[in-house]
Amino acid sequence: MDIAVIGSNMVDLITYITEMPKTGETLEAPDFEIGCGGKGANQAVAAAKLGASVMMVSKVGDDLFADNTINNLRQHDVDTRFVEKVPGVSSGVAPIFVDRESHNRILIIKGANNHLGVADIDQAAEHIKHCKLIILQLEVPLATVYHTIDFARQHQVPVILNPAPASRELDIDYACQCDFFMPNETELETLTGMPVDSEPHILAAGRSLLARGLKNLIITMGHRGSVWLTGDNIHRVDPVPVRATDTSGAGDAYIGCFAHYYVRSGDIKQAMGFASAYAAYSVRGKGTQRSYADAAQFQEFIATLHQE
Repeated sequence: MDIAVIGSNMVDLITYITEMPKTGETLEAPDFEIGCGGKGANQAVAAAKLGASVMMVSKVGDDLFADNTINNLRQHDVDTRFVEKVPGVSSGVAPIFVDRESHNRILIIKGANNHLGVADIDQAAEHIKHCKLIILQLEVPLATVYHTIDFARQHQVPVILNPAPASRELDIDYACQCDFFMPNETELETLTGMPVDSEPHILAAGRSLLARGLKNLIITMGHRGSVWLTGDNIHRVDPVPVRATDTSGAGDAYIGCFAHYYVRSGDIKQAMGFASAYAAYSVRGKGTQRSYADAAQFQEFIATLHQE
């Protein structure tokens, strides 16, 4: 197995809006979709669609969304033997509001994701320890995240920690034990309390985390691209210009793609370049996982970029 994704799944409830209603106001919205999402599941599906062998450790509720979530993962060739139902609990859901400029606002209700515990990691331990990479996010309990980081260090499995949604309760000492720490600029602002309204401010906030001992900090910056900070070195990757329809799940697309190519080659710069292009591909379509390219679609997209 190439990658173990330990984390969340959500049901995306996507409303496309012209404007957000004011308090007490009712507005008509032009479109609505239901999709499979969640940061963990999105990252797992992105990597799997590109050809990685991926297992997922996650929880769903015992509601009408549960079987659909599990079947969706299986249809994308994600190993679901450790995706389990929690009796009497709802599945995680994410109401998403996408405006005319393709910007999104997202609420999450963790539901069954809050029940992913230390014992679930131990149950899957024999499979996880043979993986080449572990991906973690923060839509599951921090105790589970910390236990997984300890497990990964014990068995020398590299870890990507995506601190999303950002929490100031995150123990940066644990983050420093991970091989890659991958926030977006909004998460960086929450974690550091520093401004991120320009690239110099983003770099300053990033360096404040490096000073605390992070090894590799990769910051995704939307239309500014992404940047890798390590020690005194900076590597920038420009964004791929496309006409955006929906930016939901673009960061997860980036991480899943990065993980796939990093496992294949160990080349961080190359993986970042592919990840930037893969995220750009994803924002052209609506939704999260449904907008992700498979390997053939992505190669075709890359070829068109080289022709321009």
